[in-house]
Amino acid sequence: MNRTIRTVDDVLALLDGLFPPAGPFWDRFYADRSAERPFFAPKPDENLVSCLERGLLPPAPGRALDLGCGAGRNAIHLASLGFEVDAVDLSPTALAWAEERAREAGVAGAGLRFHRASIFEAELPHTRYDLVYDSGCLHHLPPHRRVGYLALLDRVLAPGGHFAVTAFAAGQMGSERPDEELYRLGTLEGGLAYSPDELRSLFREFTPLEIRPMAAQGPESELFGLPFLLTALFQRAVSF
Repeated sequence: MNRTIRTVDDVLALLDGLFPPAGPFWDRFYADRSAERPFFAPKPDENLVSCLERGLLPPAPGRALDLGCGAGRNAIHLASLGFEVDAVDLSPTALAWAEERAREAGVAGAGLRFHRASIFEAELPHTRYDLVYDSGCLHHLPPHRRVGYLALLDRVLAPGGHFAVTAFAAGQMGSERPDEELYRLGTLEGGLAYSPDELRSLFREFTPLEIRPMAAQGPESELFGLPFLLTALFQRAVSF
């Protein structure tokens, strides 16, 4: 059959097929734990820690959703502070590592749950979260999936809740090609770069509280920080 598109989901699946599948790539990526990748270290993002310490984010207790959690470094940090955390990732290899780390950190249990799923399909135990955190998920999504990403935020972010994102910074790292060209090429070129203005425009329904480069951290630091990443913190209106 050549005429198979009947629904929006069919269109999304067709567009997904123009790019290499993400799941197998991330399984291979996390399979070699000895690889020298900075974010393999069990360190939380410096911007997450900074926002909490400066009071830009409310302290625990609260509900947090970690999108594309990888090996769990930010989810584990939030759980250690007393947040109830749901963390989602496509890769069972990454999640197996995350669960090991959670046990080692003493935070495994009812307050920290890992979900193997696409962020668009995860069955979450709560309908609303006080914090939605994304460290490196958005910039690996093809352009058409931003529609579902915004719909996800609209569905799960509580009134007055906060959304924080870390992505490749334009002019530093990542592809800056126009969306249309990415489909012609059939590649995201390792990830998409965003400028501060592009993040403000994409998340214009929310109030920007801070947009800045991630502060570089040395190997001796207890925090993760690479200056080619852009960090942003937004807040949803109390009523909508």
